[in-house]
Amino acid sequence: MKRFACLLLLMSVSLPAMAQGEPWEIDTAHSSAQFSVRHMMVSNVRGEFSKVTGAVILDEKNISLSSVKATLDATTINTREPRRDDHLKSADFFDVAKFPTLSFESRKVMPAGPGKLKVVGDLTMHGVTREVTLDVSGPTEAIKDPRGTLRRGVSASTQINRKDFGLAWNRLLETGGMVVGEEVAITIDLELTSKKH
Repeated sequence: MKRFACLLLLMSVSLPAMAQGEPWEIDTAHSSAQFSVRHMMVSNVRGEFSKVTGAVILDEKNISLSSVKATLDATTINTREPRRDDHLKSADFFDVAKFPTLSFESRKVMPAGPGKLKVVGDLTMHGVTREVTLDVSGPTEAIKDPRGTLRRGVSASTQINRKDFGLAWNRLLETGGMVVGEEVAITIDLELTSKKH
């Protein structure tokens, strides 16, 4: 009975601390996720997922209690070349018919210097979940737009190997090397909104 009473006491202490985080919604119209991958061993191809949704819980008093959940719509992939986009949506790559979204859910948020954070979490892509670490700049100071909505910005970056997520399609060049690089650089730019005044 004493052990149960202690557990209740701990919960009563920790729950208010967890509730201090402020919710922020990802503004889809002003957020995107970009990527860059090597092509033919000579240049980089860049693209983006233009629809990003989700929410951030931000606790500025104890940043470790903050969290983020984000979903990317894989069908919105855009590399400015329709034939390439169709190939990326096919079963050779993202297979959007089976896996229409990518998602990220944080498990740990840590300070990494002034205006910097490290966010460790699970990235799920092509039906595969792997741990990744995001290097985050921000969040910026909140500003109020003309409609009274609070806004702040966050940028994050990481690098992954696409083969770790089952995106293994490639072709060997006659001169050696592959058509598509394995390492993919990812940059995420989020604009967050809150109705809190």
